[in-house]
Amino acid sequence: EPEAVEATWNLRPGVGILEVTEAEPKEPLTLYDADGTELITVVADEFGQASFQYIPFEPATAEAGPDQEILWGDGTLLQPGSYELRNDSAEPPISSGEFNVLGLDDVAPDTFYSSQQLDGAQLTVLGDLADGASFEDGYGYIETRDGTLLSTMVRFPDPAIYGDGPYPTVIESSGYGVSNPEAEEPGVRIARTLGYATVSVNLRGSGCSGGVFDVFNAAQQADGYDVVEVVASQPWVLHRSPGTVGLSYSGITQLYTGATQPPSLAAIAPHSVITDPWVQQWPGGIYNGGFTRRWLEERDAQAAPNGQNWAAARVEAGDEICAEHQQLRNLNLDFEAFGRALENRPDSASERDLRELATQIEVPTYLTGGFHDEQTGAQFPDLIEPLSGAQPLRVSMWNGRHPDGYSQENINRLYEFLEFYVAKRVPQMNPIVRIGLVGILAETYGLEDLELEGDRWVEEFGDDYEAALAAYEAEDPIRVTYELGAGGNEDGEAQGTMTRTYNQWPPADAEVLDFHLVADGAMVEDGPGDDGSVSFAQDTDGVGENFLAEESGGLLERLWEFDWQRFDDDNSAVFDTEPLSEDIVLNGPALADLWMGADVADGALQVTMSEIRPDGVEYLLQTGWLRLGHRAATFGDEADPGSLRPERSFSADDFAEMPSDGSLVRVPVSIPSIGAPVRAGSILRMTVSSPGRDRAEWTFEDPAPGDAIYTIGFGEETPSRLRLAVSLAGDDVIEELAPCPALRGQACRPAE
Repeated sequence: EPEAVEATWNLRPGVGILEVTEAEPKEPLTLYDADGTELITVVADEFGQASFQYIPFEPATAEAGPDQEILWGDGTLLQPGSYELRNDSAEPPISSGEFNVLGLDDVAPDTFYSSQQLDGAQLTVLGDLADGASFEDGYGYIETRDGTLLSTMVRFPDPAIYGDGPYPTVIESSGYGVSNPEAEEPGVRIARTLGYATVSVNLRGSGCSGGVFDVFNAAQQADGYDVVEVVASQPWVLHRSPGTVGLSYSGITQLYTGATQPPSLAAIAPHSVITDPWVQQWPGGIYNGGFTRRWLEERDAQAAPNGQNWAAARVEAGDEICAEHQQLRNLNLDFEAFGRALENRPDSASERDLRELATQIEVPTYLTGGFHDEQTGAQFPDLIEPLSGAQPLRVSMWNGRHPDGYSQENINRLYEFLEFYVAKRVPQMNPIVRIGLVGILAETYGLEDLELEGDRWVEEFGDDYEAALAAYEAEDPIRVTYELGAGGNEDGEAQGTMTRTYNQWPPADAEVLDFHLVADGAMVEDGPGDDGSVSFAQDTDGVGENFLAEESGGLLERLWEFDWQRFDDDNSAVFDTEPLSEDIVLNGPALADLWMGADVADGALQVTMSEIRPDGVEYLLQTGWLRLGHRAATFGDEADPGSLRPERSFSADDFAEMPSDGSLVRVPVSIPSIGAPVRAGSILRMTVSSPGRDRAEWTFEDPAPGDAIYTIGFGEETPSRLRLAVSLAGDDVIEELAPCPALRGQACRPAE
């Protein structure tokens, strides 16, 4: 073979990614590993650009850009190590020579971070510019270890209230327009109002940031580390140790950053998060055609060249760095299509599975979420055990909606956490700020008025930080608020009827309560009873339906209007308990441990739990899903409430079609955590159906569209049952029933 000549391409190898520019348009670029094994050929786009981050199991050729054919299926990710890039079609061949793709542990030297300087825009407590200040004072770019520049906006708190610094500092990062100088995200707005300097950073490939966009990939994780270390080196950062804040997208990124263990990171406070991106797109192995699909399509659109209006405006105004970054957006993949192609969970998904990455988080962590989060779902309690290494871990949970981490139920607890671990002082909110914050929150959540919990620590400990911190850390780490929406002055206000604290989840006092399915649609504690079965037909219309009425209003409306539709009798199997003889509290996950058959090889199930109350109201409790082929699961001790969340791989190897002879097999359907009191006289109902109707924002695509008949068996041979984690009721369960509607996030309707 003729000897290769040296390439003139510009290579930017990063963490798990290689970006190439200055190639010839449509030039074929072949990547080889250190052993000379051909991995993949990417044909450069019209600008001579290409990127490599996903590698098929067998060599293949793909076109660069968003229309790139998805060839890797369940292939692998580009791993750290030595590589060579070649154009073997040229005469003579062209070669990059050997280069190294970085890993998460390949951090830059301290001088790289300390050499970067950031300044901030001084704002008043209301968010207006201080006299003589400009938003451009705080806008700039942070350089990451591979040379990518991330657009950044720094804001300083009101000097009239908080002085001239240094300030306790928090970072918020996402792919939204967080670094837009003239649009402040809620997390940093609240923190700045409370006296914190804030740093808002757009993820690579979004807004005005450089690089190629991906969803929670290793490069973004490494960027989180680099951002923390650059911010920590700034002289205006108190203790040279920033924390992080944010809800949803910017809550999730905190967990990925925390897992990289930046040495200067003080604490993280993630709200309303997911656990595993694959599970989020495929809950129970069924494609989420509702919120997750829309969210990914929006990310694809916003990550396109000039896909965010504010970035396009900066380009128009002369931001040359932002303009240069837009051309590389042509390499961003279509991630909705990419995720849709991963019908079975690939092994490589574990590199973004927060249930695994969370075990590496050691900094103080404040995790919050709602059991009825209409966007990110209710899987977040599965992070509690993996986060046991966070020192300390604090968790707040409630029934409720996606934005409730910023409601009055949580805002003071968030402030306490930040004060103890970022500011390192006894929490004492400025009284003027407290009054203003009450007004802002009331207006945001559509309330006439509200009350914030007072400063709990200063009255007892004064300015004795160590003593107050010790008392704070002696509290139970998990706090659950029940019946959020029914404990305030107005229906739907984010206050609960009771609050309990625990050392673990499910709580130590929780026991497993089994209800066995029997004939005539009943569930009994004594069982399993005589053998029998019940069948239902697939509801072909339900997969695209949710329970929100058209007039339900926006995300922050105090009360939602519901159109919670019932399944036709032949499209579901319904099982009811007898009226409960005593109050109970549902405290943890549930499991519909079913024995089932089907006249199709594959299909999808939905199991919905609801409460039928003595006053004639039905309230939704929780919903779970499972694709029948993914029924294989591993269980723990049956007596342990933790066993109600069995482990399953969702892999192609473990996938199994249903028996063609119609025989019944075990189909355990996981139901996410619930926190709800259920009073004496109420009936617990389990409805088994095909997916749809019982969620606010999630709709589904059935893997077996068309007609299907499902059969549930019960009795000694096929002992189907509903398994619940139940705690003692106690005296704090009030007798009064919440109006319909009132409970945040929970659909309600007249009982049948």
